Amino acid sequence: MLFNYEAVDTTGAQRNGSIDAVNVDVAIASLQRRGLVLTTIKDAEASSSGFLSKKISFFDRVSTKDVVILSRQLSTLFEAQVSALRIFRLLGGETENHVLGAKLTIIADDLQSGSSISMALGKHPKIFNEFYISMVKAGEESGKLDETFQYLADYLDRTYELTSKVKGALIYPAFVVITFVTVMILMFTMVIPKISGILVESGAEIPSYTKVILGISNFLVSYGFILLGLAIVGGFFLIRFIRTPTGAEAFDRFKLHIPYISTLYRKLYLSRLADNMTTMLLSGIPMVRSIELTSNVINNKIYQNLLTNAADAVKGGKTLSESLSNDPDSIPGIMVQMMKVGEESGELGNILKTVAKFYSREVTTAIDSLVSLIEPLMIVLLGGGVAVLLASVLVPIYNIASAQ
Repeated sequence: MLFNYEAVDTTGAQRNGSIDAVNVDVAIASLQRRGLVLTTIKDAEASSSGFLSKKISFFDRVSTKDVVILSRQLSTLFEAQVSALRIFRLLGGETENHVLGAKLTIIADDLQSGSSISMALGKHPKIFNEFYISMVKAGEESGKLDETFQYLADYLDRTYELTSKVKGALIYPAFVVITFVTVMILMFTMVIPKISGILVESGAEIPSYTKVILGISNFLVSYGFILLGLAIVGGFFLIRFIRTPTGAEAFDRFKLHIPYISTLYRKLYLSRLADNMTTMLLSGIPMVRSIELTSNVINNKIYQNLLTNAADAVKGGKTLSESLSNDPDSIPGIMVQMMKVGEESGELGNILKTVAKFYSREVTTAIDSLVSLIEPLMIVLLGGGVAVLLASVLVPIYNIASAQ
């Protein structure tokens, strides 16, 4: 929860700001540890009034980019041998994102109370996931926190860039499809009904293909709102279903079977799998724990189940390559063979690093090919659809005019 406060510091100067805490008591204790004497403290959401003054939670968040920048700053400051408490105090006051700043201040308070960095970060799972915490814990144990945060920054940066490319590639065709559907609906409901009146009044013979177009137009005009309502209700229940474990797995499986798009998704997940495993293994995290953490952050139920089974198999004495060799559709044979070579040579982390770079390049190439293919295809479909629609209506009108 976010609280707004007004206070007086040790010099008697007036201070005000906001602090994020579990409850008001924790907020008060945190502010008092800073040497502040509180005059007022209020729940930020409860104290706001009016539509414009209410917080919009979508914008009030910490993005991956914020965490990347934070990780690089932490790496630099730890390398400069600045104390952890001073680092988090400094960054908490300097970061532009006030939500992240409030969280860093709370982390600094926890460190001052004797908590470890990984434990303090672990209290904020919406910002620092389990993978991030485990990496920091490994860095604390090895005494190489500067390298750990550098690894994390590089990893998050690669992940953010790759995910952004995939989203960008899919946004364009989605926009074109929405534009196409919108144009067709407007044509059927606003343009064609006016033109159809001319055709009916003329008494001339109407071609069969034009009758089909006019029939669709009349249907949309008469029952369009019913169809829209059904679409909204259907979309609502579809979203609810996707949010269930069964629905999420079905949707993830569907993504892996869409023609051409499935190849892009598979390469993305393979890149993410290899990159996660590389980062953790090179940081000294045990194999089983690395597999478990990768399954939690890969963001696909099919690959998550595959890795969960692989972790159980490795616990039972199998190698990673053996445990992943049973599903060639999800894990290609070449990747399994490279893992086997890495296990035999003791260089699994470096081998997976090479695999991650390979699939990252493959994702980039697939995205470029997809965009170059979709752009002209969508333009042709959009223009062709509108042309067929207009021809079906305008050709009979031209025939009527010619007959007169």
